[in-house]
Amino acid sequence: MTQHQSRNTAPDPARPAPESEVVGLLLAAGGGRRLGGRPKALLTHRGRPLVEHAVDVLRAGGCTRVHVVIGAEAAAVRARADLSGCVLVDNPDWAEGMGSSLRAGLESLPGTGAAAALVSLVDQPGIGPEAVARVLTAHGSRGSRGSRGSRGSLVAAAYDGARGHPVLFGADHWAGIAATATGDRGARAYLKERGDTVTLVECGDVAKPYDIDTEADLVHLE
Repeated sequence: MTQHQSRNTAPDPARPAPESEVVGLLLAAGGGRRLGGRPKALLTHRGRPLVEHAVDVLRAGGCTRVHVVIGAEAAAVRARADLSGCVLVDNPDWAEGMGSSLRAGLESLPGTGAAAALVSLVDQPGIGPEAVARVLTAHGSRGSRGSRGSRGSLVAAAYDGARGHPVLFGADHWAGIAATATGDRGARAYLKERGDTVTLVECGDVAKPYDIDTEADLVHLE
């Protein structure tokens, strides 16, 4: 996996993050197989690429730093989307499924100094900054008991009690999640094994967790 630092980066990704900082990790590598091969990152939403909207959601919710995992038509994503200030992480194995993108993203984080990563998906435009902020607040409450508690956090948004995105992984969990993320399952198995330690934050009143997977789902884009 390789990283690409986009232009006009702020803050500087080369500068270690404060130990309490949470990095936003956006998975945006999918090729849109059921959308006729249109990469989801480049779908148009509110007059611009969907990936730009997703980055803005993370920032508005409280993530100062954002890493974006790209894969399908990565060159076009770089050329057409304004991802200034983001760290772009190439995933050449994107066709293997979301698990490969999660691994690539997590592998880009060691050395940043961050305590946790908040993971979101590019194809869920119904999830806005309010849900991101709630998950970050729950993590911060745990982190107030010490930096090790912060690095051990597992927090997820919930919709009518069912776990969804965004989901936050403390740094202590990154290696374990990366080792088990395969296919399209992502961190599902890892979180299931640790169900009692995952803090669920109800977000059904402020967000809608639909995915843009098929042509019929395009009705959700504006």
